[in-house]
Amino acid sequence: MPYDVLLVDDHKIMRDGIRAILARDPEFRIVGEAGSGADAVLFVKQHRPEMVLMDVGLPAGLNGVETTAEIVRHFPECKVVMLSMYDDDNTVVGAVRSGARGFILKRVSDTDLLEGLHMVARGGVYLSPQVSGRLLSRIQSGNLTSSPTSAALEMLSPREVQVLRMVADGKTSKEIAVLLDLREQTIRSYRKTMMKKLGVNNVAGLTQLALSSGLTQAARGESALQ
Repeated sequence: MPYDVLLVDDHKIMRDGIRAILARDPEFRIVGEAGSGADAVLFVKQHRPEMVLMDVGLPAGLNGVETTAEIVRHFPECKVVMLSMYDDDNTVVGAVRSGARGFILKRVSDTDLLEGLHMVARGGVYLSPQVSGRLLSRIQSGNLTSSPTSAALEMLSPREVQVLRMVADGKTSKEIAVLLDLREQTIRSYRKTMMKKLGVNNVAGLTQLALSSGLTQAARGESALQ
């Protein structure tokens, strides 16, 4: 029996490309597509696919890491494989901590993609060689400790991290409330709680912490230019 797979990416051309690759392998069957984290969670709840190919950089609402955490929390048997343009440590560690069973760079070959999916389907874990090699070097050198900023962010719930990312990206409480389908007062409450947990007094402090941790898209873009 083929594995039922959900494709999650906000770019249709990317979904079409992956669909074409998987169509050549009888072990996998695409049963649905989603362009947002919310749609992905809803599809998994309704159809229970065995595997989800998840884009890390979903643009609005839940990002790929947050969507993965939500899916795995409710359906731990679902195997999520993250697909990413980025191979920075924050993105990789965030994906693994969210419960993903694989992390594959979008620039890999068709053969490497299918190899990774087969490994995950058999119950294993797969990281693209570029990622696994760097993590192995860090383990061997003993450099696997979290930075103070990363440790502070670990005190936040997944929803708080989601709100923090949006705050740091410059969105207002009203805009965040619309994106997450929550009351504006609820978002203000999240902000107040995060400030208390992180020991900062204003939005500028929250933003600085998010930038320092690489949590925002702006920080990832700056890293890519260095």
